Amino acid sequence: MRLWGGGGIRHGLLAACLAVGAAALGGCAHQAGLDSGVGAAESVSASGDTDVRRRARIRLELAANYLQMGQTGVALEEVQQALATDPSYADAYHLRGLVYMALADLQGAEDSLKRAQAMRPNDPDIMHNYGWLQCQRQQYAQANQLFERALASPTYASRSKTLMSQGLCYQRAGQVAEAEKTLLRAYEIDAGNPLVGYQLASILLAREEPKRAQFYIRRVNNGEFSNAASLWLGVKVERALGDSVAMRQLGEQLHKRFPDAKETLAFERGAFHE
Repeated sequence: MRLWGGGGIRHGLLAACLAVGAAALGGCAHQAGLDSGVGAAESVSASGDTDVRRRARIRLELAANYLQMGQTGVALEEVQQALATDPSYADAYHLRGLVYMALADLQGAEDSLKRAQAMRPNDPDIMHNYGWLQCQRQQYAQANQLFERALASPTYASRSKTLMSQGLCYQRAGQVAEAEKTLLRAYEIDAGNPLVGYQLASILLAREEPKRAQFYIRRVNNGEFSNAASLWLGVKVERALGDSVAMRQLGEQLHKRFPDAKETLAFERGAFHE
């Protein structure tokens, strides 16, 4: 089940959030900003782009919009057109890597992100996404190195998302203590991120610290991004604390808002340990 998706648009490109489920959430992927570098002997526009780069940029913006709408096949076609127009366009390789990730083509994503990083080795957005790809490939040491390099960039503005992804990757690797530590750092920067709050609550409940878990999951469920997964986790946290009233209130929300969700059915069965 998909939890929280979305992100911002940075310089016309989608910030995709590849979340894969309540037990193993994905990290939010960043898209590269549009590069204004020139790589061909073309006339240069007032914005600094060559005609070739401008045409490729238009294709890439279309690709990003299609990816945002979930039309990954069309997005890939537009990216390929951008690269056919301008093979030196690092952002196009970067976006192609994210399209391939959305298509679950990890080898295609690897080839594209590796090419993008070779062209812009110090770009923290590329390092973040390449790190998340390595996490999906269970190359946890390599993923952590890339995340750390992104975080070390002094001008990097998306530190909370990278810390979140690094924390999720630590959890996938079975390094729960490191996962909690890193997610807490992400929470300090962006306390409103529901993925971070959810995952912290999940970790703390598993460690039999329901009172601490309650703090995080209540903030998620009292906000606009609550969903079936967060409400169900809230039920389990309140059950661990022996609060039957809070359990009933959360269960009523599940029935009212998500009557057909698997979490609602689990609540009806009393399947608290599934």
